[in-house]
Amino acid sequence: MKSIFSKILAKISLPFLAFALAIFSGGILIAFSDRTVLPLIGSPWKFFTAAVHSAGNAYLALFQGSIFDSNLAKNGSFLKGFYPLTESLLIAAPLILAGLSVALAFKAGLFNIGAQGQFIFGAIGASYIGFAYELPPILHVLLALITAMVFSAIWGGFVGLLKAKTGAHEVIVTIMLNYVASFFLLWLLKTKVFLRPRAINPLAPPVHDSAKLPQFLGSDIRLNIGIFLALIAAYFVWWILNRSTWGFRFRAVGANAAAARTAGISVAFVTTAVMSISGALAGLGGAVQTLGSQFELTPDVAGSFGFDAITVALLGRANPVGTVFAAILFGALRAGGLTMQANTQNPVDIVLVIQALIVLFISAPALVKYIFRLKGLKGGASVASKGWNG
Repeated sequence: MKSIFSKILAKISLPFLAFALAIFSGGILIAFSDRTVLPLIGSPWKFFTAAVHSAGNAYLALFQGSIFDSNLAKNGSFLKGFYPLTESLLIAAPLILAGLSVALAFKAGLFNIGAQGQFIFGAIGASYIGFAYELPPILHVLLALITAMVFSAIWGGFVGLLKAKTGAHEVIVTIMLNYVASFFLLWLLKTKVFLRPRAINPLAPPVHDSAKLPQFLGSDIRLNIGIFLALIAAYFVWWILNRSTWGFRFRAVGANAAAARTAGISVAFVTTAVMSISGALAGLGGAVQTLGSQFELTPDVAGSFGFDAITVALLGRANPVGTVFAAILFGALRAGGLTMQANTQNPVDIVLVIQALIVLFISAPALVKYIFRLKGLKGGASVASKGWNG
């Protein structure tokens, strides 16, 4: 029991310390960006108290915008105070799926930078089925989700096939295909099929109510079953990696492709299969975003989900469970950042800086151990891929 607790502690200690360092560094930046704090630099104590007060107010607003807002609890029931948490989970759902897409590829030694493009194709498929057909609610949702996964699986599998047959570098290919997907979406939204009638700006018709993901906490709370789909997908990725023969093949190819080939594993097939599954996961994220919160296809439907997915996968160390918690953290930062900006006039870019600092400290465990003078704490295996390292 003690050894199990020690292993768990070793796994969470470095991410927790990295997060604490990022929050502390972000607090310093918040203090120095406050116009009322800098003039007090000549008086050390006043400067210190003003800096702490400024950072404290900013982080309080961040907490109120992402976890619990006491003002909402006062005006209604106590549970209403957790409305910001539901918004954080709403944002986290597609991010979990996109992060799993990158994490699964990591395990097979591939660097899937194309989650953005796969996310877009998933959104295209879900949107088309959502507005073009009239179907019963459950069937409509299922068909839209399946179509999104098929579209994005083909898009991701194409990368794997290129790498398997021609040796094309998946990092370069996925980066280029992100641009192809973005401009294809822009063109598609100008066609008669996708352009909303009488619309000037590129905007698709809204999906029918029967295609929208059901909400389970009432009509006033936007959180929907997308979060459950994300958690199920995380369990699926965990199971396939740790409890299936295919997962063993994926990990074997990721560890040493030459040895896996010698053992009779088809590296080409594994590469194509992994990229197809990764694409399907990212596409499911695009469907959850389109059918769960946005409800219409726009040129910026993917936002930065596909690129944030890389950060989430790195923060979660390519582990499905870690990816879920990393995505929830980033969802909370994104949801709370707007409240922080509105309440304290601190720029929302501070949240992006905090995210970058978290990744910096997570990816540099030696730096964290040096700062805290930790000698016996293991940092765990680093996340790497053949696609990145060559």
